[in-house]
Amino acid sequence: MKIVQKNLAELEKMVQLKTRQLTDPKVETAVSDIINNVIENGDAALKEYGKKFDNVDVDTFKLDQKIIDEAYETLDPDVKAALLLAKKNISSFHKKELEKGFIDSEQPGVLRGQKLLPLQKVGLYVPGGTAAYPSTIMMSAMPAKIAGVEQVVIVTPPQKDGISKAVLAAAKIAGVDAIYQVGGAQAIAALAYGTESIPRVDKIVGPGNIFVATAKKQVFGQVAIDMVAGSSEIGVIADDSADPRQLAADLLTQAEHDKLARPILVTDSMKLAKAVSDNVDSQLKVLPREEIATASVNEKGFIAVVDKVDDMFTLMNTVAPEHLEIQLDDPTQYLNQIKNAGSVFLGKYASEPLGDYVAGPNHILPTGGTARFSSPLGVYDFVKRTSFIQYTKPALEKEAKAITTLARVEGLEGHARAIESRFDKYYD
Repeated sequence: MKIVQKNLAELEKMVQLKTRQLTDPKVETAVSDIINNVIENGDAALKEYGKKFDNVDVDTFKLDQKIIDEAYETLDPDVKAALLLAKKNISSFHKKELEKGFIDSEQPGVLRGQKLLPLQKVGLYVPGGTAAYPSTIMMSAMPAKIAGVEQVVIVTPPQKDGISKAVLAAAKIAGVDAIYQVGGAQAIAALAYGTESIPRVDKIVGPGNIFVATAKKQVFGQVAIDMVAGSSEIGVIADDSADPRQLAADLLTQAEHDKLARPILVTDSMKLAKAVSDNVDSQLKVLPREEIATASVNEKGFIAVVDKVDDMFTLMNTVAPEHLEIQLDDPTQYLNQIKNAGSVFLGKYASEPLGDYVAGPNHILPTGGTARFSSPLGVYDFVKRTSFIQYTKPALEKEAKAITTLARVEGLEGHARAIESRFDKYYD
């Protein structure tokens, strides 16, 4: 793994260049065509794409509940126990995110307030094949259900040998209401606009390939989306008190996801940097996903050596990583120095996979530097806020002059007259 030692400004510039988001015009055009076809032809278009892209003929998109129940009943006991533990911890964490509305009646004759309403329908995109992650179903469906969403549905590519048993069981455990066998950009279009078989939803969440991500961007505005997810990232801040073998293993947790994943270590110790680099190289040789992880490490990964601890945090805040591990003595003392990160892992025993599976905080996190302005998926993503106002006549009269003055400043005479009509001034 390459080691970089430059001044802080040069390192920050390097990070920004590596984070730059690029679009593919050919993909944009292809996805737009798919969306328009689904809008015009509904289920017929979905069946056409199922044959073309998944090599599967789908007669009925909605999966029979008996198949889901059977998958749950026959699931490996250890897998079921792990999913149930995840449910317990995810639930206990996300219930703390629930918010309440408020009513303000402090001014005489004035009632103001805000009510929180759950979304009615949410669609979860679940990748197919080897990229099927039951943990992601738990992380996306459960906050929606805790928020009070009435209907949570899954779309996932059809499989010749059937959808993963672990995926089906996770959906049942998480409280998913229906599973539809359709994937790709066409599935996103179906959720955004609805077809004869698939309901139109209010929000779409979940990861996918470049076609899915592009489709989510294109339907945004018709529906809400969680984020345009990029490749996985891990940032590690460590000094020479850390174990280089553990750091190397942690860096590879994200490198094995994707050739475009970004594993980054920032340290003030050249000795540690060299030891971690050597350990990454040796561990890669025995990793089952060696080819993917090696590409990630070589193309997107690096170890930065800086002068002091403050510089570690300055650089990592520029990276704004999806996952951030702090492998320093008494790591909690550094929490205030973290400005940009999706999820933070404190100390040697908070290895990144803990957050992926059972700790409870959500693992659907901002990527590509978007932790500068985005948050992990949570209950708050599945509610909307509606404000309400009530004034008595004396209360309105008290503020009428200010309202009409501002309305006329903006050239909106009709606004002013609407207020004045409440006080026996009428316009023919």
